[in-house]
Amino acid sequence: MSVRRFGIKKPTEDDIRQGGFSTPWDAPMVPPFPFTFRNAEILTVYWRTDPDAMAFLLPPPLEPVGDVVCAHIYKMNDTDWIGPYCEANVMFGARLGDRVGAYSPYLVLSSDIGVAHGRETHGQPKKLGEPSLDFRGDLIVGGVARNGIDVITATTPYKQRKADAGDLTPHFDFATNINLKAIDHIDGRPAIRQLTSRKLADLQVHEAWTGPATVELRPNAQLPIFRLPVLEPLEAMFWRADFTLVAGEIIHDYLETNP
Repeated sequence: MSVRRFGIKKPTEDDIRQGGFSTPWDAPMVPPFPFTFRNAEILTVYWRTDPDAMAFLLPPPLEPVGDVVCAHIYKMNDTDWIGPYCEANVMFGARLGDRVGAYSPYLVLSSDIGVAHGRETHGQPKKLGEPSLDFRGDLIVGGVARNGIDVITATTPYKQRKADAGDLTPHFDFATNINLKAIDHIDGRPAIRQLTSRKLADLQVHEAWTGPATVELRPNAQLPIFRLPVLEPLEAMFWRADFTLVAGEIIHDYLETNP
């Protein structure tokens, strides 16, 4: 039997054992690390919320930090493997011992590849939806829709006040993303129960702007961001950047930790 047909090589058992392997093997779904995002446009909006709501959504032993939430609404214009798509990531500050980062309770994407990669590799709670980022005259408008419901509508003035790239994280370090990864074996036994962490690499910010924010949340039981209510809208950041997604680390393994 030929080991190469249609311009592709048949995998060996060693190939299957290696990291970065994905199915279907002749048209793999999940990209291996690293892969790069170029010319991504991002609207980041911050709002003050109920700290008890943050604590409720955090898996133990994570603890909340502060009382501020952010939503990143991305227009990914040029991404390896995935191509152009849109994404939204809701985050708030979290701590595991001395390690501080940002936990993601909700993510939504327009890309099936992005959903698969986020869930299978990082353990991110990604679902399909319709994030959007539009420029409407003198207004930047970010939106997230699922099931025909506009779950998030966020706005800020169009490029009125320049910001320094170092000002993108005024409330917590969202560059360090923490996620709960939960995967079972086919027989129902738990296979993976971990807290994972990753940082973006090769970050290059081309421009950054700041201004006041408006944030409107609409209830949806399948994307319940409304559980982090807007008590006070804070600032918004619009920024354009390149970055690379690289491998992360396991920071807590529930199956190896004695109760």
